[in-house]
Amino acid sequence: MKIASFLFFIMCSTMLIRMFEDKSIKNMSNAFVSMYHDRLIPATDLFFLAENVYAKRYLLEEALNPDRTVEVSFSGLREKLGVRNKNIDSLVRKYEGTFLIKKEKSHLADLKKKLSDGIKMEDNIITMAEKHTLTEGRHLFESLGKAAFNNISEKLSELSRIQTDAGEELIRESESIVSGSKMYSTAQVVLAIFIGMMIVNLVLTSKVANIHNDKFKLN
Repeated sequence: MKIASFLFFIMCSTMLIRMFEDKSIKNMSNAFVSMYHDRLIPATDLFFLAENVYAKRYLLEEALNPDRTVEVSFSGLREKLGVRNKNIDSLVRKYEGTFLIKKEKSHLADLKKKLSDGIKMEDNIITMAEKHTLTEGRHLFESLGKAAFNNISEKLSELSRIQTDAGEELIRESESIVSGSKMYSTAQVVLAIFIGMMIVNLVLTSKVANIHNDKFKLN
């Protein structure tokens, strides 16, 4: 009965360890999925977002260049900037759909505000150049426009750093899960050895009992 009870205990322990191991594998899978959807993809989107911001800055600088020989089409400029703004808005909404930590939410809110302020600044610069002179538009861009673009770029850099930090945290979490899985596997091996030893002990005990019975019969 003691041996049977011990074997039953080992069986229950094995089942419990198996449940923990399955949970670890699921957590590891979730960590890798999160790494892809919540860190790798957003980091790529931030890159494209920055690319669109730089493209807008380039468009404005080119349009306000005093050495231009071609006449500026302000309607065409607004249209090109509008396309870039739509791309940025789409990327921001996609970014919002991912898992965001508290610090990330705060930086994203700041970024959205700076992007909105930047759009108003762009419109003011174009209006100044269109209604007054190209020089006045250029002056407004140099005094306020560049600072607005720099603030946006700085906020994008901060969000990119968060992606790196959060990714490293997920890696550490995955390493911890792997260590736990190794521990569960080791425990299963130990239990298997115990079961093997108990089986051998039962076989030997059975043989000894048979020998004693044979001797008793012979006597």
